Amino acid sequence: MEVILRTDVPKLGKAGDIVKVKDGFARNYLIPKGLAIPANQKTIKALENQRKVILAKAERERRKAQSLAEKLTGLTLTFYRKVIEGDRIYGSISAQDIVKALEEKGLSLERRFVLLEEPIKQLGTHEIPIRLGPDVEVKINVEVIEEK
Repeated sequence: MEVILRTDVPKLGKAGDIVKVKDGFARNYLIPKGLAIPANQKTIKALENQRKVILAKAERERRKAQSLAEKLTGLTLTFYRKVIEGDRIYGSISAQDIVKALEEKGLSLERRFVLLEEPIKQLGTHEIPIRLGPDVEVKINVEVIEEK
C-alpha cells in the first residue's frame, strides 16, 4: 500500500514522501495515528499543494528542537537519594523524574524524548541521551549523590 507521510517517521521517510508499506502497518499504525494518509490521485494532487506547508512546519519544528537542544547542551541535573548498600540507591530515577527536574529549570519536554533504557539505580554521573527530533539528539548528565 502506498501512503503519503504527514510527519517525519524514523526509518521510513520525511513529511510529504510517498512510501510503500505493508497494508497492516498502514491501516493499524500510520493512518490511525495521523502519521500518513492513503496515496491516491486525489491525495497526491492535494499533497502537491500542501507540500510547501508541510515542509515549512517540519522546518519550524526542527528549529524549535535545535533551540531546545542548545539549552540542554552541557546541562547537569543533580538528584539526592538515600543509599541502601554500596552505591545502590533506594528506589530509582526514571525518565519521569528527569522530565520533572527539567520542568523545574523551565524546560518543557515530553517523557518519550528521554531515551533512558532502564531506571538509574546507582550513585554517580550518568549520561542520558534525549532525542528532540528525527535528527536532533543531545546528551545531558544526571548526577546522583548520596543524601545525608
